[in-house]
Amino acid sequence: MNLLLDTHVVLWAALEPERLRDDCRAALEDRTNQVHVSAVSAWEMAIKQSLGKLELSLPAEHWLPKVLRKTGFDSLSVDVASALRVRSLPWHHRDPFDRLLVAQALQSGLTLATHEPYFAPYGVSILAA
Repeated sequence: MNLLLDTHVVLWAALEPERLRDDCRAALEDRTNQVHVSAVSAWEMAIKQSLGKLELSLPAEHWLPKVLRKTGFDSLSVDVASALRVRSLPWHHRDPFDRLLVAQALQSGLTLATHEPYFAPYGVSILAA
């Protein structure tokens, strides 16, 4: 399975894995799956930490690379095609981070691991977190 993690799933996997559903946690731990963390999530974490809305043990630019090394999750850059795909998405949700994650998942054929119910109307493959 090729997974793209929603930002909160990255945080839960690193800080509170017990919050994840058992099947989601198993999928993240299964080394035969490719698990991706988008640059979108890095951007979201950096912004939220700078605004005081996210507390991490280290600055995000140190914390996230450490988590990626520890978990073996891959980083995923934002490509032009994914960024442009946002234009054609229906407006089920207005959060720019979430919309770009949906576009990346659709563009790359990835399953989006999330706890959010508002992703389903986009037609993206979901793994409930």
